[in-house]
Amino acid sequence: MKIFLSDDEKYVLDCKVKLSKRRSISDYVRTLIIYGYVYDVDYSYLQKYNEILGRISGCLNQIAKRINGSGNVYEEDIREVKELMNEVWKTQKAMLNKQPLIHS
Repeated sequence: MKIFLSDDEKYVLDCKVKLSKRRSISDYVRTLIIYGYVYDVDYSYLQKYNEILGRISGCLNQIAKRINGSGNVYEEDIREVKELMNEVWKTQKAMLNKQPLIHS
């Protein structure tokens, strides 16, 4: 299939393909034909979210080990768990607010 474009049209197409992060012009055009639009979603914030949850999980595991090792639950442990859970909810809300069409 051939398509003829002016220099300006070719420039616009090249810019849109580059911004879309598609592998090629053909990939961009096929997506545009099939779906009527091309969009890319940046999920990099999910990586940060997963890192935060990993740190929280590690802290909770340390608290659980202290409790299991001593058989005692300390007020400081309860306070720390509450703080960690508040951070989880805060992070969860921030993540959901970045989702398209989802607002809480």
